[in-house]
Amino acid sequence: MLDAFAKVVSQADAKGEFLSNAQLDALSNMVKDGSKRLDTVNRITSNASTIVANAARSLFEEQPQLISPGGNAYTNRRMAACLRDMEIILRYVTYATLAGDPSVLDDRCLNGLRETYQALGVPGGSVAAGVQKMKEAAISIANDPNGITQGDCSQLMSEVASYFDRAASAVG
Repeated sequence: MLDAFAKVVSQADAKGEFLSNAQLDALSNMVKDGSKRLDTVNRITSNASTIVANAARSLFEEQPQLISPGGNAYTNRRMAACLRDMEIILRYVTYATLAGDPSVLDDRCLNGLRETYQALGVPGGSVAAGVQKMKEAAISIANDPNGITQGDCSQLMSEVASYFDRAASAVG
C-alpha cells in the first residue's frame, strides 16, 4: 500500500518526470483537508460498534431468513462471523479514507472475498446490502458538522461512499 504522496512520487519516478503542477495541487489540497480526513476517520472509528450493530440489525429486519434456522447468520457462531466481517470491512474503509487510496481496501480485504463467500455459501447480495447500510450510517455520523473541522466535506464524503460502494460491489 502506498499513501497518496508515495504513489504520486512513484508514478513520476517511473516516468522519470518532475511532479506536475496538477499533482502538486492535488497533494496540497489533500494536506489542506487533512484535518477533515482525520475527523472523519475518528468519527467512524469511534462509532464502529454502533455502525456495525445498527447495520446488522437493519439487515436482519429486512432479511429475517438470514437469522432463521438454516440461515447464514443463524447460530451465535455464524452471527459473530457476520459481525466480524462487517467490522473488518468497515476498518479497511477507514484505512483507505486515511490514506486517500483504495488499494489497502482492495489488497488486504476485498481481493478474493467474493470467492471465499461463494465457497462458504454466504449470500453476497446480503453482505453487499449490509455494507450499504454501514455506508449510510458512517456517512451520517462523519458528515455531522458539529465538533469537527469546518468546511465543505462533500468531496471527502463522496470518497468515503466510494470505498463502501467498492466493498459492496466486491462481495455482491
